[in-house]
Amino acid sequence: MKSLSSTFSLKSLLAGALLVAACAASCKHEGSKAALNPAATAEVKAQFDQLNDTVAVRWRDMMESDDQKIGVIRLLLRELQAQPGADAAQLQALGKANARLKTLRYNQQTMSSSPLIDRYDAAQDSLLHALYPVAAPGGAAPTENARNFVEGIQQIDEGVVGYRVQYDRAARQYNNYLKLHQEQLETLGGKYEELKPLPLFELAE
Repeated sequence: MKSLSSTFSLKSLLAGALLVAACAASCKHEGSKAALNPAATAEVKAQFDQLNDTVAVRWRDMMESDDQKIGVIRLLLRELQAQPGADAAQLQALGKANARLKTLRYNQQTMSSSPLIDRYDAAQDSLLHALYPVAAPGGAAPTENARNFVEGIQQIDEGVVGYRVQYDRAARQYNNYLKLHQEQLETLGGKYEELKPLPLFELAE
């Protein structure tokens, strides 16, 4: 009887273990099905696309502002060239430096290199420091248009940090969401399989 009881206990133990294993496998399978729930994935995609659109708008606004500054500098130089006694060679050199800025400018990927951002900022700052004394010697511009152009450039330049802070905020939200849902987004295929975190300016808000 003792041997029969031991055999029965062993069989019960094995059956219980198999039941637990089956349950665990089933639960794991159900969990996977839940993670790949089409409705949930569609919601994740919609939320991510919205964050991506916000990042794109912030970047576009920042680049348009920078383009505007370069454009106003070009108008200012044209105004100065029309003034009697203008130093044509000096203004031409400033014009070349201004035209060169876009070739030096970073993009959303290359800005991961801080020295590249620093190089661009230094080139633009150097141009402005050379331009202001020519455009408004002693603080007095030669024409009303020149004065307005100088004030416009200064105003746009003061907004650079604000645009970068706004971009960082949007990019940080994008990165955080990507970190949480990257595996789910990858199931969508295409461009969602190669998503990477965006570099930041890392400016304090």
